[in-house]
Amino acid sequence: MTATLPVEAPTSTIASGRWINHWEPEDERFWATTGHRVARRNLVWSIVVEHLGFSVWLLWSAVAVSLPAAGFRFSVDQLFWLVALPNLVGAAMRVPYTLAVARFGGRNWTAVSSALLLLPIGLMAACVLNPGTPYWMFAAAATTAGLGGGNFASSMANISYFYPERRKGFVLGLNAAGGNLGVAVVQFAVPLVVGVALLGTTGDGPHLVNAPLLWLLPVLVATVCAALFMDNLSVSRAPLRRQATVLRDRHTWVMSGLYIGTFGSFIGYSAALPLLIRSEFPASGGVLYAALGPLVGSASRPLGGWLADRFGGARVTAVTFLVMAGGVVGVLAALTVQRFGPFLTAFLVLFVASGVGNGSTYRMIPAIFRVRAVRRLGDTPEAVARGRTEAAAVIGLASAVGALGGFLIPRGFGMSIAQTGSIEAALLTFLAGYAACVAVTWWYYLRTVLHRVAPSLAEAAV
Repeated sequence: MTATLPVEAPTSTIASGRWINHWEPEDERFWATTGHRVARRNLVWSIVVEHLGFSVWLLWSAVAVSLPAAGFRFSVDQLFWLVALPNLVGAAMRVPYTLAVARFGGRNWTAVSSALLLLPIGLMAACVLNPGTPYWMFAAAATTAGLGGGNFASSMANISYFYPERRKGFVLGLNAAGGNLGVAVVQFAVPLVVGVALLGTTGDGPHLVNAPLLWLLPVLVATVCAALFMDNLSVSRAPLRRQATVLRDRHTWVMSGLYIGTFGSFIGYSAALPLLIRSEFPASGGVLYAALGPLVGSASRPLGGWLADRFGGARVTAVTFLVMAGGVVGVLAALTVQRFGPFLTAFLVLFVASGVGNGSTYRMIPAIFRVRAVRRLGDTPEAVARGRTEAAAVIGLASAVGALGGFLIPRGFGMSIAQTGSIEAALLTFLAGYAACVAVTWWYYLRTVLHRVAPSLAEAAV
């Protein structure tokens, strides 16, 4: 009779709440008998909450386009501020959200972070219901939408503990893609629902209150289900001091910078594209097409993780930056001939490449920090656990730094329009940024000297 591996029940309790004490996803027997089922259940609800977080985070990008038609006389630059502010706050929130997983547990914090989404939903509804609402109140409400941006960091850090190293590239890509799809959903759904009179609303203008209310019930359901069906992992608990050690590692900041180029582009273009279409091609009637960008960018993210698992994260990342540079050139060419079709196509290329790059950069982080831990501590279980903890901290920090692109890109477009009357200056700046990202990726992870100086790191990252 075969002896069974002792497995801690998923409902084991530490102090309060639902905690799992024994978790060894690298052990194939543990993974086959228990691990994969528990991990899949947590992944599902992680994706749901993250999806709603992204929807609320980018809600202003879809609503801002309709504010002038609803009687709110804001300038184009003010509208770009409304879509940029949630991204700035979302970037800041990602650091404490990551640390919260280690402090409170993944299940506990997922439920809390889901409940916090009710605040920006309520404030947006209050703003758009009153035609006399001043701009500063809109800005304050948009700021709270940044809470939705924090969900990504805590979700990715939490899920990274559940899965074995060999599956992290695809799973982290899938988890992120499910969240990223929230951007496409909100940009598809909002233009449709604001044209329908609900809850006693009257008149022919856009009914903007429908936009936040559309997410009220899903957020309530997700909060309850996260509390009921997710688990906390004891292995995710780590002192702040241990997590802070990654701040001294240069690869933390290298990867964070690269993530500005990939995820920052995805979220920044997602926030800006509806307003760009309205300002550059007002007669196209193509605002709904803006949702195609985040849709294809989200769908391509798991592909990036898979390609990185197969060909190496740094190689895939470098190629995506080259493609993104080509996408910017395509947008500039489309503006020159004033053709909406090529304009949208070039942006879709940017979104697909950014999605692939999101997956490949996130695959690089666990590999890099696992190898670095093994080099310090030897090939031991302690080194594997340390690498996992450090990678989770870096994932959260990189997601915070990367999300700054979601602020910089809309503000870049807004400033470019305000000062030059065109978005070309902003696009040329972004093009230079992608060239810098290619150079950084090559310098740290692809050049020949790395194979001589640190072959183990090169093998893991490339």
